[in-house]
Amino acid sequence: MMSREPVEDVPVGSDVIRLGQFLKFSGLLDSGGDAKAVVAGGDVRVNGREERRRGRQLVDGDVVALGGRSVRVRP
Repeated sequence: MMSREPVEDVPVGSDVIRLGQFLKFSGLLDSGGDAKAVVAGGDVRVNGREERRRGRQLVDGDVVALGGRSVRVRP
């Protein structure tokens, strides 16, 4: 059986946010430069699927996972 990491809610203050911005805003990464490399490398999952588009727009309820940590977009 797979263990699931707890999902942390991160309020972003708007209806949408781009993946690259959210990775930094949520604290999953330290900088936008890091986001570019990590997303391009296929290390980020959105709603359980690999995501390689740093500009992907995230909406309320999307779950982003990286390095064993999962965070959910909240407005």
